[in-house]
Amino acid sequence: MDGDNITLDAGVGSDYLDDDFEIIEDPDDPALPEGRYLDRELSWLAFNRRVLELAEDESIPVLERSNFLAIFASNLDEFFMVRVAGLKRRIVTGLAVPTNIGRTPQDVLDDISLVVHELQERHAKAYQALVKPALDEAGVHIVTWDSLDQAERDRLTEVFSDEIFPVLMPLAVDPAHPFPYISGLSLNLSVRVRNPKSERQEFARLKVPQVLPRFVRVDTRERTKNVRFISLEDLIANHLSHLFPGMEVLEHHVFRVTRNEDVEIEEDDTENLIQALEKELLKRRFGPPIRLEITEDMDDVTLGLIVRELDVTEQEVYRLPAPLDLGGLFELSKIERPDLKYPKHVPTTNVFLLPPEPNARPDIFKAIARQDILVHHPYESFATSVQAFLEQAAADPDVLAIKQTLYRTSGDSPIVEALIDAAESGKQVLALVEIKARFDEQANISWARKLEKAGVHVVYGLVGLKTHCKLALVVRREKGKLKHYSHIGTGNYNPKTSRIYEDFGLFTMDDQVGKDLTRLFNELSGYAIEKKFKRLLVAPLHLRKGLLKRIAQEATNASLGLPSGIQIKLNSIVDEAIIDALYRASQAGVPIDIWVRGICGIKPGVPELSENIRVRSILGRYLEHSRIFSFANNGDPQVFIGSSDMMHRNLDRRIEALVRLVAPDHLKEIHSLFELAMSDTVTSWWLDSDGEWTRHTTSESGEPLIDLQDRLMHLTSRRKRPGILR
Repeated sequence: MDGDNITLDAGVGSDYLDDDFEIIEDPDDPALPEGRYLDRELSWLAFNRRVLELAEDESIPVLERSNFLAIFASNLDEFFMVRVAGLKRRIVTGLAVPTNIGRTPQDVLDDISLVVHELQERHAKAYQALVKPALDEAGVHIVTWDSLDQAERDRLTEVFSDEIFPVLMPLAVDPAHPFPYISGLSLNLSVRVRNPKSERQEFARLKVPQVLPRFVRVDTRERTKNVRFISLEDLIANHLSHLFPGMEVLEHHVFRVTRNEDVEIEEDDTENLIQALEKELLKRRFGPPIRLEITEDMDDVTLGLIVRELDVTEQEVYRLPAPLDLGGLFELSKIERPDLKYPKHVPTTNVFLLPPEPNARPDIFKAIARQDILVHHPYESFATSVQAFLEQAAADPDVLAIKQTLYRTSGDSPIVEALIDAAESGKQVLALVEIKARFDEQANISWARKLEKAGVHVVYGLVGLKTHCKLALVVRREKGKLKHYSHIGTGNYNPKTSRIYEDFGLFTMDDQVGKDLTRLFNELSGYAIEKKFKRLLVAPLHLRKGLLKRIAQEATNASLGLPSGIQIKLNSIVDEAIIDALYRASQAGVPIDIWVRGICGIKPGVPELSENIRVRSILGRYLEHSRIFSFANNGDPQVFIGSSDMMHRNLDRRIEALVRLVAPDHLKEIHSLFELAMSDTVTSWWLDSDGEWTRHTTSESGEPLIDLQDRLMHLTSRRKRPGILR
């Protein structure tokens, strides 16, 4: 890019990022008032509240509602293990730095406690009063021991004796047996028993085995359309006499502990990152407790003992109706009842990846050579695009090298197998495995070692930075010359999550993109310091700067009366510099649409600050995961897709990459997507200036609004095969 001219032409020859752009980041700017950000933690809880609203929605199939209850529970577990744990760690270490809105961690923890107590009670009520009755009506029953007849109890007692009892390990608590360690997220029974001879009362803890199914079929002979389950903890609780023979069982209650399970590693002091991480993963099991969930019937004596032994505060105790850990409801999704789930959707193959002739074999390289291809998962198949691309590369004798980043992938990944096949056939293969991907660390360590054994060059990125970008580069010899085939995506190379995560990916044979990726991979695996890319924006050095520059240009265009506009889709936005730049653009008259799934720190609709900003959120059967940044640019749109959200961790502590789309059809597709998503005719949540989200599901006349994801499935399935391409 030359001088001050930041209008990018259709070519890529001049599309360099300048290093001389000055970031306007003045927290005391008089044009921007104090209190202009929303609290990130409360905004995350508002996101999970939106998930809960889906569970409460009677128009959604009941097994999907059950699944949303489980997603809410799983989300909240991670929130405590990471976000709440982080706030508590700041307090304990004395590094109680203010949050993004200038409040102390303790004040935020107090607010979190109030909101989470309300949310967990609402969550439990949604199960008891809404979802469970709907399941019963549909013939899926979760029953209690008390509701069973004697024959059914006898049958389950046999199941208990044969399949459950041998796995159980009751642990007594007395002077000779100290209070046992309670592992994080485990479900436990507290048991008080009395010795009839000595009249002495004793306490024991019994862990509900996580290796067993959470729900047990009452009678396996029951028809699929009328099945009953009993929770594992209920079944165990009614057989405690088998575990404490000769003792009188006085009380039993269920409880669950959440611990600080975030992993921190000082990489600068570590020679072997994998060994250090494995040690930290062992420590994770012993993190301090940060939440205690108990059933509402727990007596004060038992509660007092557990609170004292775990050293938790009253604020950290959550008293809830049974059953605890509704994350176990994930198991119900295995029931073969398609009538109680979303209609099945089979992804289509992107029409430009289809062979020219109906019966011909697809050739991914020929398809990409014809034109850039933009794929949209899960509406378009991951298996016939990304997976096929890497499998064909592994088998192609003309392919010399494959380079790829792996952040998260599935346990039986065909992507990893393709890399192994390529290495074993003699190709140069580089896999950049991010073993610090939170909660996937152990799986990634296992895959890293398997790749190394196969001869893949495995690297772990740069010290102090997570490699979060989604990149694959294939180098192929064609007619004596080397050609680059590139894939840049917004989502992980994970065949399983690609079925439920919404993501975009660009395939291109553009030589400049190939050179950009070659330089970037060299930087990640070696010692190269690359300062400029032509079609990429790369964090941590240039991504924020590049976006700020484009936002500023939109503000300039608006002030000059030129066409302007910004459209952003992402998971989270809390970066103050980006938010302030958007506020300034709004003040200049730029229309700004923000489509966010999770955390949003920006306040829309504030007079004289953000009245030109709209914020919407869409949740549904698929997890909206793609990141898109679109700038009107005076009629010459600049559109980027990639891996980065607008958070400090993405912009400052990760390797992220956005790629610029240049094909007119791709720019049109992205524009049409935003037009649909931001339309008042589509079901979505709208954010107001007070930080409140309101769901819009019906029109003024009471008609249901359009489901965006259903509409995209329909539109994608109707795409026609292009004419014969030569």
